[in-house]
Amino acid sequence: MTDYIYNARGSAVGFIRGKYIHAMNGSAIGQISGTHVHKLSGAYVGELHECMVVDKHLGSFGNIGNPGNPGNPGSPGNPGNRGVVNYGYPDVFHKLL
Repeated sequence: MTDYIYNARGSAVGFIRGKYIHAMNGSAIGQISGTHVHKLSGAYVGELHECMVVDKHLGSFGNIGNPGNPGNPGSPGNPGNRGVVNYGYPDVFHKLL
């Protein structure tokens, strides 16, 4: 089963494979360390919360370094729109792109 990442409008914008975040076309764009989301280069972006990448205003968790490119697993297909969701935190998925 694919774990999708959604934006605030409810559209699927990415998915998780192992410890990596991929864009919907399969290209690797980020990495996950616990709930912390980092760019593939290692820079901290935000937190994984309810299938979204959000800014919880926790400060910066620094740079965890570039682990190399995990490759492109291909597109998993689009699950459709889950509907607009507001958890009270700004959506920051765009910072991974």
